Amino acid sequence: MDRTPCSSKKADFVALPLTNLQGVELYAYDLNNTGPDMHIGPADSVSVVGFPFGIQAGGSLAVWATGFMASEPEVNFKELPTFLIDCRSRQGQSGSAVIAYRSGGSVAMKDGNTAIFSGPVTKFLGVYSGRINSESDLGIVWKASAIKELVDSI
Repeated sequence: MDRTPCSSKKADFVALPLTNLQGVELYAYDLNNTGPDMHIGPADSVSVVGFPFGIQAGGSLAVWATGFMASEPEVNFKELPTFLIDCRSRQGQSGSAVIAYRSGGSVAMKDGNTAIFSGPVTKFLGVYSGRINSESDLGIVWKASAIKELVDSI
């Protein structure tokens, strides 16, 4: 399960303080997961929200590359707080947010119930680290819990 701390020397992510935010509007992801507790499991769709090849999608907005959960999100991959996704990610997406996005309607919840939402629901899952190798679309995601641990430590 999720017991390996992000302070491990094997961690592949950093947190940088944001400065010079005058005129910048922030849309932060919820690291405390206080929103709806959606069920996310293997084969569920996820999105890597970033800038492949440095491309922006209209203005300064990120590109949403969508793929699927490729491992059990509650089980650590290679004994680190990571899981796998199957997504056609490309250069420039390392460090991108990985989120579960549901446009509304019926959404499966972690407690086994189904909730009805009138609009979009998102859940921050972690940060994309890159593909396992250049021949594969399998990518590694550092779990939100590891990101929260790092942010809380600074």
